[in-house]
Amino acid sequence: MIMPTTSRSMCNASLDTIIREMGTKIEGQLGFWQFVAFGIPLICITDESHDRMRLMTPIADVGNVDDELIRACMEANYDRALDARYCINDDTVWGAFMHPLSLLQADQFGSACRQVAELSKNFGTTFSSGELRFGS
Repeated sequence: MIMPTTSRSMCNASLDTIIREMGTKIEGQLGFWQFVAFGIPLICITDESHDRMRLMTPIADVGNVDDELIRACMEANYDRALDARYCINDDTVWGAFMHPLSLLQADQFGSACRQVAELSKNFGTTFSSGELRFGS
């Protein structure tokens, strides 16, 4: 079992503080936030009882995306998306990052916001999270 790097666990109250420090146009409450970071609207949902955090942004309507772009997203998930991922739900292509809430560190959350925002910005071009490329 991997132990957290600090003795403090992330919780909704701590995450709320981080989101309010780094985001703008913040709406919602503990456990569900909508905010803007790195120029992209993001949604963060947590479930403390199941120790989960999901950060995401809608990117495109699946009906407007051809099979070639979907394949490019899947290939990017292997080497360019890094910790964030392209995924599909409810006929929408999303950029998403999932993590155990209690193990999440503030710098990891900042990196997750940056990566998810970059996936949105780079959809249709490099499909990159903007961070390093795995294997390079």
